Amino acid sequence: MLPADLRSAEAQALEAVLAALPTQTRGRWSVEWRFEGLRLLPVALRFCASLLEAGHGARLLCPDAGAAALARRDAPELAEQVADFRGQMRRNQETSMPSSDLLLALAPAQPDYEEFEQLCATHAGPVVMLNGTLEDAAVGIGSVARERRRGFLAAWQPAYALQPQEGAALRFAYPGPWELYRQDPDGFRLAARFDQKPDLEAQMEALAGEQGPGVGGNLRALDAFIEGLRS
Repeated sequence: MLPADLRSAEAQALEAVLAALPTQTRGRWSVEWRFEGLRLLPVALRFCASLLEAGHGARLLCPDAGAAALARRDAPELAEQVADFRGQMRRNQETSMPSSDLLLALAPAQPDYEEFEQLCATHAGPVVMLNGTLEDAAVGIGSVARERRRGFLAAWQPAYALQPQEGAALRFAYPGPWELYRQDPDGFRLAARFDQKPDLEAQMEALAGEQGPGVGGNLRALDAFIEGLRS
C-alpha cells in the first residue's frame, strides 16, 4: 500500500532492502523516492542509522568530499560511517581483506558514472543506490549507451520505488509486484499490479476506462500526497 508520509515511505524502503539483501552477497539494489521537494540527505542519514541498528555495517557514500563533510556535520554520530566515492574506492583498494560492508550511495548521477562503476567493481559487498540517475547516461543509440545498458546498469535491481505521477502513483517494494495507484478525490486506490516495471503506455492502458475525479481533484490529491511525503 502507499505510505501516508515520508517516515512511512522510509520504513517501507527499509523493510524491502532488508528482505533483498540476504538474496545476493554482492547485490546491487536501487531505492527511489521520486517526488519534488525531497531533501535526500536527512533521509539517507536516517536510513543509514536504521540499517546500523538492524545489524548491517552500513556506510553512507557521497559523490564528493564537500557533500560528505556536510553529512558529517549534520550527523556527527555517523561521521565514521560517511565517506565520498573516491575515498571509499581507495579504502577498497588498500585493504588486505575485501570489505563486505553495505554501501549506501547518495544520488550518483551522470557525471559520477565511471567513478561509481569503478567503486562498485572494487567492493565485495552489497551496494544500495539512493535516488541515482545513472540511467540518464545510457540515453542514446551509440555503442557506449548499448554497452552500459548490457553491463553496469543491467546489474541493478529495484528494492523500493515510490513515484508520484500525474493522476497516479507507482510503487514497488521487494519482493512484491509493481503497483499502480489511481488518484481519487478521497485518496489513492490500487488500479493494477505488474510483474515488471510498467512503461507509460502500460500505465495508461491500466488506468483507461477508470472513472477519474477530474483535473482539480487529481491535483488536490497529488498535492496532499506529496505534502505528506515532505513532512
